[in-house]
Amino acid sequence: MNTIESMLPREKMQIDGIDKLSDVELLALFLRTGTRRYGVLSYAEHLLNHFGSLHGLLSAREQDLLQIEGIGIAKYAQLKGIAELARRFFNVRLMVLDDPLSSPDITREFLQSQLAHEEREIFLVIFLDNKNRVLKHCRLFSGTLSHVEVHPREIVREAMKVNAAGLILAHNHPSGSAQPSKADRIITERVIKCCNFMEISVLDHLIVGKGEIVSFAEEGWI
Repeated sequence: MNTIESMLPREKMQIDGIDKLSDVELLALFLRTGTRRYGVLSYAEHLLNHFGSLHGLLSAREQDLLQIEGIGIAKYAQLKGIAELARRFFNVRLMVLDDPLSSPDITREFLQSQLAHEEREIFLVIFLDNKNRVLKHCRLFSGTLSHVEVHPREIVREAMKVNAAGLILAHNHPSGSAQPSKADRIITERVIKCCNFMEISVLDHLIVGKGEIVSFAEEGWI
């Protein structure tokens, strides 16, 4: 049957475009080969089912991946390479935006690529100029599975180094839920107060969970 559905991913991509490939087909395109038990498409589907999603697969720990049939050092390197390539792509994509606030989806994709796979809480800050263009971004603080200690003065100090006029705060919740805790709300207020003294605006605080992001600005909390 010579239909697009019966074709291999490379053939389907050439006819219908890469955006029409399913997660299974796209993963198979990178894997290239299956195992003795599985063809490449069946193997890609097996991996996604086992880890629950592309995110689950690409953020899995080394020991968990190497336990899977057919994954040795070579395929492990392939999978981690895909994840790192995506992270770097979104990194560069954010830096060339004229205004990340006018492209919230790209900003969210960037934060997902940077934080969603982390196994401990990371606090990241995006520094903006007076036209909301990205000056730089950096991970300022790292913590444990459920807590990160944030120092507002350090954030202000970094902002002054690059003459930032505004900030976007972000951190992850490795536990999964992106709903802010009482501590998240308190530290946001502290950072805002500290920044106000230097006439630096805190434009948003985004919390990255598993498959979801909560924005303080969108919720009306900033």
